[in-house]
Amino acid sequence: MQLLVSPSSLEEAKFSLSADIIDVKRPAEGSLGANFPWVIRSIKELAGMKPVSAAIGDFSPKPGTAALAAYGAACAGADYVKIGLLFSDQDDARSVIQAVVRAIKPEFPEKTVVIAAYSDYERLNAISPFDMAQIAAEEGADVSMVDTGVKDGKSTFEFMDESELTEFTRENRRLNMKTALAGTLKFEDLPLLRRIDPDIIGVRGMVCGGDRSGVINPALVEKAIDLIRG
Repeated sequence: MQLLVSPSSLEEAKFSLSADIIDVKRPAEGSLGANFPWVIRSIKELAGMKPVSAAIGDFSPKPGTAALAAYGAACAGADYVKIGLLFSDQDDARSVIQAVVRAIKPEFPEKTVVIAAYSDYERLNAISPFDMAQIAAEEGADVSMVDTGVKDGKSTFEFMDESELTEFTRENRRLNMKTALAGTLKFEDLPLLRRIDPDIIGVRGMVCGGDRSGVINPALVEKAIDLIRG
């Protein structure tokens, strides 16, 4: 299980370098809010050989916009390009995922495409993680992710329990995709996450002292890594 930490600036990224993956997003623009290309580039330069992930947004069904954003993130240096599907129609989901994969894979075959759905999809009227994962696999994505869409302090575990998330993780493996789990995860969730055994867990609030609007504390990043490896 790898730890992905989401700094919102170059300064915060300096506190995140012990994480396995550094994730660039802009919390002010949503759960998977996109940051600026120059921020992605500068964080990638700081990270060196360490992989950098970049969110491109919580998307409505706009495949052209999504493709262009994905291509821009890849050109800026992101090793993982991540998009959230904030809508419900499965045909629209296929169009967006197909466009993102096509924007990245022919020119950057080594880069990783991450498709995210939301654990609180019912209150968002968005596609379910299970429906998303099947389509993502068919269209050639690499990672299927669950996050919370509304950042109101409620955890992914309040919307999907251990059995559902374990089934989601197993289904992704059957589909030859990796699994990423995020959404207001806490230190006390780590034993449960180790049982579920996703490939990646994504955190911000956990390593900001519990408030995602705070500043990343490098000691908490180290604590998370120690508990994951433990």
